[in-house]
Amino acid sequence: MKTAKDFMEDANAVVPRITAEDAVAKYNAGGGVFVDVRDSGAIDKTGTIKGAHRIARGMMEFVADPATPYHNEALQKDADLYLICGAGGQAALAGKTLREMGFEKVTNIGGFGDWKEAGGPTED
Repeated sequence: MKTAKDFMEDANAVVPRITAEDAVAKYNAGGGVFVDVRDSGAIDKTGTIKGAHRIARGMMEFVADPATPYHNEALQKDADLYLICGAGGQAALAGKTLREMGFEKVTNIGGFGDWKEAGGPTED
Protein backbone atom coordinates (compact mmCIF):
# COMPACT_ATOMS: atom_id res chain seq x y z
CA MET A 1 0.00 0.00 0.00
CA LYS A 2 1.31 3.45 -0.94
CA THR A 3 1.36 6.42 1.38
CA ALA A 4 1.20 10.12 0.57
CA LYS A 5 4.97 10.20 1.09
CA ASP A 6 5.38 7.46 -1.54
CA PHE A 7 3.30 9.40 -4.06
CA MET A 8 5.34 12.55 -3.40
CA GLU A 9 8.65 10.72 -3.77
CA ASP A 10 7.49 9.24 -7.08
CA ALA A 11 6.37 12.65 -8.34
CA ASN A 12 9.52 14.45 -7.23
CA ALA A 13 11.62 11.79 -8.96
CA VAL A 14 10.16 12.66 -12.39
CA VAL A 15 9.18 16.34 -12.09
CA PRO A 16 12.09 18.73 -11.60
CA ARG A 17 11.63 21.64 -9.22
CA ILE A 18 13.20 25.06 -9.60
CA THR A 19 13.39 27.97 -7.18
CA ALA A 20 10.81 30.73 -7.25
CA GLU A 21 13.54 33.13 -8.33
CA ASP A 22 14.40 30.94 -11.33
CA ALA A 23 10.69 30.63 -12.14
CA VAL A 24 10.22 34.40 -12.08
CA ALA A 25 13.22 34.75 -14.42
CA LYS A 26 11.64 32.21 -16.84
CA TYR A 27 8.35 34.13 -16.64
CA ASN A 28 10.03 37.48 -17.27
CA ALA A 29 11.88 36.01 -20.26
CA GLY A 30 8.49 35.11 -21.76
CA GLY A 31 9.13 31.41 -21.66
CA GLY A 32 6.55 28.76 -21.04
CA VAL A 33 3.00 28.18 -19.93
CA PHE A 34 2.30 28.85 -16.25
CA VAL A 35 -0.44 26.80 -14.60
CA ASP A 36 -1.89 27.17 -11.10
CA VAL A 37 -3.24 23.75 -10.09
CA ARG A 38 -5.03 24.89 -6.92
CA ASP A 39 -8.80 24.96 -6.73
CA SER A 40 -10.59 28.22 -7.39
CA GLY A 41 -11.27 28.82 -3.68
CA ALA A 42 -7.57 28.89 -2.86
CA ILE A 43 -6.84 31.16 -5.82
CA ASP A 44 -9.68 33.51 -4.77
CA LYS A 45 -8.02 33.90 -1.35
CA THR A 46 -4.46 34.62 -2.50
CA GLY A 47 -4.48 35.47 -6.20
CA THR A 48 -2.25 33.72 -8.73
CA ILE A 49 0.51 34.30 -11.24
CA LYS A 50 -0.42 37.04 -13.68
CA GLY A 51 -1.74 35.35 -16.82
CA ALA A 52 -1.53 31.82 -15.40
CA HIS A 53 -3.93 29.18 -16.57
CA ARG A 54 -6.11 28.01 -13.71
CA ILE A 55 -6.43 24.25 -14.00
CA ALA A 56 -7.38 22.46 -10.80
CA ARG A 57 -5.38 19.30 -10.19
CA GLY A 58 -8.59 17.26 -10.21
CA MET A 59 -9.31 18.32 -13.80
CA MET A 60 -5.78 17.97 -15.17
CA GLU A 61 -6.28 14.70 -17.07
CA PHE A 62 -9.36 16.08 -18.85
CA VAL A 63 -7.89 19.50 -19.62
CA ALA A 64 -4.60 18.02 -20.90
CA ASP A 65 -6.27 15.49 -23.21
CA PRO A 66 -7.15 16.90 -26.66
CA ALA A 67 -9.81 14.19 -27.04
CA THR A 68 -12.01 15.71 -24.31
CA PRO A 69 -14.28 18.73 -24.59
CA TYR A 70 -12.39 20.27 -21.63
CA HIS A 71 -9.03 20.45 -23.43
CA ASN A 72 -7.04 23.65 -22.96
CA GLU A 73 -5.07 24.51 -26.12
CA ALA A 74 -2.24 25.93 -23.99
CA LEU A 75 -1.38 22.40 -22.89
CA GLN A 76 0.64 21.15 -25.82
CA LYS A 77 3.02 18.19 -25.57
CA ASP A 78 5.99 20.34 -26.65
CA ALA A 79 5.23 23.32 -24.38
CA ASP A 80 7.37 24.27 -21.40
CA LEU A 81 4.90 23.87 -18.53
CA TYR A 82 5.50 25.48 -15.14
CA LEU A 83 3.17 24.33 -12.36
CA ILE A 84 2.47 26.09 -9.07
CA CYS A 85 0.24 25.37 -6.09
CA GLY A 86 0.18 26.26 -2.39
CA ALA A 87 3.47 24.63 -1.36
CA GLY A 88 4.63 22.43 -4.26
CA GLY A 89 2.97 19.10 -3.50
CA GLN A 90 -0.04 19.39 -5.78
CA ALA A 91 2.17 20.80 -8.54
CA ALA A 92 4.48 17.79 -8.28
CA LEU A 93 1.58 15.32 -8.39
CA ALA A 94 -0.09 17.12 -11.32
CA GLY A 95 3.28 17.24 -13.07
CA LYS A 96 3.71 13.49 -12.71
CA THR A 97 0.29 12.99 -14.28
CA LEU A 98 1.27 15.22 -17.20
CA ARG A 99 4.53 13.32 -17.64
CA GLU A 100 2.57 10.06 -17.77
CA MET A 101 0.38 11.65 -20.45
CA GLY A 102 3.41 12.38 -22.63
CA PHE A 103 4.28 15.93 -21.63
CA GLU A 104 8.06 16.05 -21.31
CA LYS A 105 8.84 19.62 -20.28
CA VAL A 106 7.04 19.92 -16.96
CA THR A 107 8.54 21.84 -14.04
CA ASN A 108 7.34 22.31 -10.47
CA ILE A 109 7.86 25.91 -9.37
CA GLY A 110 6.60 25.28 -5.84
CA GLY A 111 4.25 27.44 -3.81
CA PHE A 112 2.52 30.69 -4.60
CA GLY A 113 3.84 32.36 -1.43
CA ASP A 114 7.40 31.80 -2.65
CA TRP A 115 6.46 33.23 -6.05
CA LYS A 116 5.13 36.41 -4.42
CA GLU A 117 8.16 36.68 -2.14
CA ALA A 118 10.45 36.40 -5.20
CA GLY A 119 8.66 39.36 -6.80
CA GLY A 120 6.68 37.40 -9.36
CA PRO A 121 3.80 39.23 -11.06
CA THR A 122 0.38 38.40 -9.61
CA GLU A 123 -3.31 38.99 -10.26
CA ASP A 124 -6.53 38.44 -8.31
